[in-house]
Amino acid sequence: MFRVVRFVALSVSLILPGAPAAERPAQAQPNIVVIVADDLGYGELSCQGNPQIPTPSIDSIAARGIRFTNGYVTAPNCSPSRAGLLTGRYQTRFGHEFNPIGARNEEPGVGLPLSERTFPELLRDAGYVTALVGKWHLGGTAPYHPQRRGFDYFFGFLHEGHFYKPPPWEGVTTMLRRKALPGGGRGRARFGPVIYSTHMPHNEPPYDADNPILRGGQPVEEPEYLTDAFTREAVAFIERHRDQPFCLVVTYNAVHSPLQAQDAYLARFPSIEDIHRRIFAAMLANLDDGVGRILSVLREYGLEENTLLFFLSDNGGPTRELTSSNRPLRGGKGDVYEGGIRVPFLVQWPARLPRGVVEHRPVISLDIAATALKAAGLEVPASMDGVDLTPYLTSPASGRPHEEFFWRQGNRTAVRVGDYKLVRNSRTDPDAWELYDLSGGISESRDLLKEKPDTARALRKVLERFDGEMAERAF
Repeated sequence: MFRVVRFVALSVSLILPGAPAAERPAQAQPNIVVIVADDLGYGELSCQGNPQIPTPSIDSIAARGIRFTNGYVTAPNCSPSRAGLLTGRYQTRFGHEFNPIGARNEEPGVGLPLSERTFPELLRDAGYVTALVGKWHLGGTAPYHPQRRGFDYFFGFLHEGHFYKPPPWEGVTTMLRRKALPGGGRGRARFGPVIYSTHMPHNEPPYDADNPILRGGQPVEEPEYLTDAFTREAVAFIERHRDQPFCLVVTYNAVHSPLQAQDAYLARFPSIEDIHRRIFAAMLANLDDGVGRILSVLREYGLEENTLLFFLSDNGGPTRELTSSNRPLRGGKGDVYEGGIRVPFLVQWPARLPRGVVEHRPVISLDIAATALKAAGLEVPASMDGVDLTPYLTSPASGRPHEEFFWRQGNRTAVRVGDYKLVRNSRTDPDAWELYDLSGGISESRDLLKEKPDTARALRKVLERFDGEMAERAF
């Protein structure tokens, strides 16, 4: 009988933190912190193998916790990925399949369905103070406001992107996409601190149109570079609520376009000749410093030991747009190849979790909700697709948290069962199936469809089962 489920021994070097669990006193409810980077490629952190852009603060999460090399999100772009993360459910179960942009964010009915509950909402009902700082992108009209979806406090914006500084963009270097250069022509041209490029066939979106920075429900004028402003607000929230259990979700818009970097950070990378790449490097370094400030305030108030903290990207990097690297993966943002859905994925909880690198236990952003709820002493709703990762990380013999994953965005769809992955990445061709064995390489370079037709048929049945469980596409 054909079996695609393959159990692989855990390849992980674990260092148990302090005394054995049985000898340590019982822990109070932990604080929960989730930090989400935007469009950060799999290969960009120095702990992921990038020697060009140091990221010591983010790397320190891996050093004090766990780095998953098989960490996934539920969609290859922003809004549906965030819907899955916050609910712990495949967003295709409730029709949140595609990625609304621009004015579409303000259409009635576009957003995280009101029937769904976020895990911060469940934590709030159990006594946690909750906050979202940064990008929302789960509905731009009143019913979908973060403070109506489980967050006591909100500072950020509602659409898919935002400029990092308000005009006239002082102290930053900006690179904008254009169909044609000002005055005509194609290529790249610099006008003072602004660089225009026609390397992509469209103009930079008007990200700030009808998309103010909000404190709660009120627009504010924010003069500070947004990465720094979001860090400031996250740090202030921790300081205000350091004596209460809190859940803080920090959704930076870095390193999402527009490419806009503070000149002080650009100066850190004189060896990078390509200004496109140098701006990206500066934005990532700025993000890393922000993460460092959040970690520092947790340490300052003695909170780090009992804080469950996750760091991940919402999807793979759009390489042509940002230079963001997904190496050694194939594809990037928008793809259901590994480069679109496998992301940097780190967790630390020094009081409970060991340290190490987990190579053979695939996890997914759905697990963040379940892990947070169990850490807080709550039951995980049966409707959630994610699982509590804690027992799988504290017991080497516990097996894999998951043997099956599913992705769907229109005609693009994929399923992973064990180490085999069946994928259709074409937007239009319903027969463009490919089969890969990820245990033989994660770059998806050798299509096994013709060599293993039985395996492909078995995975197709699993995909069809998942597909039949999902809702009709609402948007």
